[in-house]
Amino acid sequence: MTTPDIRNQEPYHIPVLLNETLEGLRIRQDGTYVDCTFGGGGHSRAILEQLGPDGRLLVFDQDDDARRNVPDDPRVTFLPHNFRHLSRFLRLHHAIPVNGILADLGVSSHQFDEPGRGFSFRLEGDLDMRMDRRQKLSAFDIVSTWSEGQLHKLFEQYGEVTNAKTLARTIVEVRRNLPLKTIANFRTALNSVVKGNPNKYFAQVFQALRIEVNDELGALKEMLEQATGLLSPGGRIAIITFHSLEDRLVKNFFKKGSFEDEEPTDPFGKGPAAPLLKVITKKPVTPGEQELRLNPRSRSAKLRVAEHI
Repeated sequence: MTTPDIRNQEPYHIPVLLNETLEGLRIRQDGTYVDCTFGGGGHSRAILEQLGPDGRLLVFDQDDDARRNVPDDPRVTFLPHNFRHLSRFLRLHHAIPVNGILADLGVSSHQFDEPGRGFSFRLEGDLDMRMDRRQKLSAFDIVSTWSEGQLHKLFEQYGEVTNAKTLARTIVEVRRNLPLKTIANFRTALNSVVKGNPNKYFAQVFQALRIEVNDELGALKEMLEQATGLLSPGGRIAIITFHSLEDRLVKNFFKKGSFEDEEPTDPFGKGPAAPLLKVITKKPVTPGEQELRLNPRSRSAKLRVAEHI
């Protein structure tokens, strides 16, 4: 069986850690698989290459732009929804249990490179950042209406911004006289408080806003909690993360079945429940030198794989 070559993928989005992900999932020709983050379809196309005629692939993506990438293949079912509704739609399509679940949590190159989406601080456009454009809350709504305390907590927790308190206060002061609807206005308003490398600083600020707009951590938790009940014995789940907040949640859940760093205390002295997953990747898998050269945006990717016991 040939190994997919990421250099031949379409420019919508280069799938990260493609070969490592396929190896982790151990694709069965007659299996049922779920791609929770379809995007440009790179991972899905590679899975389809290893599926036989009786295999099945269900793909989720809340971004309607992804629909254009769905292959004309009877084995594929496209679900235009957030993966936090994983269990509901797999039941609806009579697809339980499944043999593998994949989620690539990064923003697609297409989303970053579309100015109108507002994901990149390098491009001009509205301060939007909605993955699902059917929802109301945007990044502009947050910076325009949230209190100083709420903004401080947001940038500190989700962006790890060093001067989050000063940043929050500046936003509240500036927005009284300057509309922050566009990325250019937003960046101009914050120029006086940027600390260190401006690119790194704005990357942290935009990350925090994007996580909140799309409730990314909440959706990830809900999906992981459902996944163990959907996998067949021996079925595998592979998650690719791009920042420490996501990676910590995945690491803890795979290892302990909870999201906390510490083991939960039991007032009755009972030990923790037996884990439902066996960790396959003792350490996260990261891109090699060749992938980093071909796709610099993969540099922060970490892949973790676990198997249902």
